[in-house]
Amino acid sequence: MKQIEGGVTAAKGFEAAGVEAGVKYQNRKDMALIYSLSPCKVAGTFTTNVVKAAPVLWDQKIVENSAFAQAVVVNSGIANACTGIQGMDACRAEAEHAGKLLGIPADSVLIGSTGVIGMHMPVDRLTAGIDKLVAAKGSSLEDGLLAAQAIMTTDTVHKQLAVEFTVGGKTATMGAMCKGSGMIHPNMCTMLAYVTTDVAISKELLTKAVKAAVVDSFNMISVDGDTSTNDTLLVLANGEAGNEEIVTENEDYQAFSQALQFVTTELAKKMAGDGEGATALFEAKVIHAKSKTDARTLAKSVICSSLSKAAIFGHDCNFGRILCALGYSGAIFDPDKVELFFEGNGMRIQVFGNGAPCDYSEEEATKLLSAKEVTVVADMHEGTEEATAWGCDLSYDYVKINADYRS
Repeated sequence: MKQIEGGVTAAKGFEAAGVEAGVKYQNRKDMALIYSLSPCKVAGTFTTNVVKAAPVLWDQKIVENSAFAQAVVVNSGIANACTGIQGMDACRAEAEHAGKLLGIPADSVLIGSTGVIGMHMPVDRLTAGIDKLVAAKGSSLEDGLLAAQAIMTTDTVHKQLAVEFTVGGKTATMGAMCKGSGMIHPNMCTMLAYVTTDVAISKELLTKAVKAAVVDSFNMISVDGDTSTNDTLLVLANGEAGNEEIVTENEDYQAFSQALQFVTTELAKKMAGDGEGATALFEAKVIHAKSKTDARTLAKSVICSSLSKAAIFGHDCNFGRILCALGYSGAIFDPDKVELFFEGNGMRIQVFGNGAPCDYSEEEATKLLSAKEVTVVADMHEGTEEATAWGCDLSYDYVKINADYRS
């Protein structure tokens, strides 16, 4: 497997577009389209929030019941959440209009929305935007980039990725884009993520691979502890690579799963590092834990801790906050066995061990914690399992951004 340039148009047979439709924002791209020239197997995972946006409910039905999927229409600015029957009607209007223009069934058109909750959708602007998208769609890397830019809300950078790998002796490609900066929390955290691949794979195994991939990627990040109403991950596979369809968990399935795990993990890290107001990616790696469950629980507890996040922002080596977060995680361990290390700027410092602080330089620690990517390693010395979680620091700007988000 190797990383290549591009995003959702990197895989064979996929087109995309990003345009300005004026859904809520002015003078910026705010609608995106992904389109496959041939029908796709589709799998997805969605928010665990009981309050689900209309596009989530629409997409769940398509993933579960439709024979295939072939297009995705996404808007930013308005989430189409908590909008009742009107919200579902808007999804239907978008899907029917896109289906008519693309010559595909409405129930093969997936819908995505992100932005302010509780606002009704301007259907006339959405359908006009779809007109623009269909006219502008193309298969170039630039077309994929425009789509990735169009789904941003408070994101400061677009997020896309592509890889090549081999299945059945054929060169296969997987491309992806996502958005997410705030309202990001484990268990499908507001994130939208779209993965395209030209691999031929059964729906059953595609679904299995997708559900497995999110466990140690999207479900291991947090920015602010809020789980969105709109979280969606969709993976579309059109089979254009020409490989024999993957129907068993053989070497080809493993290669596909590894590629998907890499792509979802990298996208998750991109979202965590671009958290609202963030100045640093905050990574917590737990090693030598009793169980995988304990490792995940401990790592997520650290990156979800507001006090730990604030310490990272202040470049303050306050390791007591890390220990505290480990201690209230719910996992049982012996504190006297724990060793804590900080890594960053090419440096590694041990700050705690044998139940007491280590002898380290505060000046060196501050320099380390000034890095754009900071890692805390917690060695539990109780087993063989490990897990990594990703978050970001907590800055003054997080409050500024969210205090007046609607206006």
